[in-house]
Amino acid sequence: MTQLMAFTRKEWIEVLRTGKFFIVTVLFILFGVMNPAIAKLTPWMMEALSESLEDSGLALTDATVDALTSWVQFYKNVPMALIVFILMFSGILAAEYQKGTLINMITKGLSRWKIVVSKSFVLLLLWSFGYWMCYGITYAYNEYFWDNSIAEDAGFAAFCVYMMGVWLIALMMLMSTLFSAGSAVAVGTGGVFFLMYLSGMLPDLKKFLPTCLLEASGLLSGAGEAGDYSTALVVAAVLTVVQLVLAVLILNRKRL
Repeated sequence: MTQLMAFTRKEWIEVLRTGKFFIVTVLFILFGVMNPAIAKLTPWMMEALSESLEDSGLALTDATVDALTSWVQFYKNVPMALIVFILMFSGILAAEYQKGTLINMITKGLSRWKIVVSKSFVLLLLWSFGYWMCYGITYAYNEYFWDNSIAEDAGFAAFCVYMMGVWLIALMMLMSTLFSAGSAVAVGTGGVFFLMYLSGMLPDLKKFLPTCLLEASGLLSGAGEAGDYSTALVVAAVLTVVQLVLAVLILNRKRL
C-alpha cells in the first residue's frame, strides 16, 4: 500500500509539474463557460446572419433560447474535450517505456499492477474533476440565465456521458500496455470507439454499447427514458473493470 500511494503521489506531481493539470482545468472551464455563452449569443448571431441572408432571399425565424439550448452545446462540446483529454494522456505509459523509468522502479520491487492502478486513478481523478466542474459551471449559468427545471434527468444524462469517458480512459490504459507509442494508443482507442459507434447503428446491438451513452442527452428534452441506458451503463462499468484487469495482465507479461 505504501508503494501504491508513493507511486500515485509521483504521478500526481508529474501531472502538476508538466502543467497538464492546469491545461485540463482551463480546458473544462472554457467549455463550461462556452455552453451558456453560445446559447446566449445565438439570437444576436441569428440577427446578424439574417441581414446578410435577406439579400439571398432567405429568411431566418427568431431563435428561442433556453436552458436546453445551452445543454445541447454542453453535449456537443464534451466529446471534443474528451478527445483532447485522450490525446493529452495517450503517452502516459509510452513516455515511461521510452525513458526506461519503469525498469528501475520494477527492479526496486514495485509491482506492475500498482503502475496500472496508480496511473488509472490519476486519470480518473482528472477526468472526474474536469467533467463535473464543466457540468457545474454550465448548470450554474443555466440556472442564472434561464431555468434548469426545463431539462429532464439532467443529472442522469450527465452521469451517462461521464461513464462513457471512464470506459474510454480504461480502454486507453489497455491500449497503453499493448502499444509502446502514444500515437498508436490514441489510434487504437479511437479505432475501438469508432467500431462500437458503427456497431451502434444496429438496433438490436445498440443498447449494449457504451457509445450509446452519448445519446443520453436526449433525455433532457423527454426523448426516451432513463431505463433505456441502464444496460449500456452496466456494460460500460463491466468493460472498465475488464480492461483494467487485462491491462495489468498484459503489463505483467510485457518486456520493458
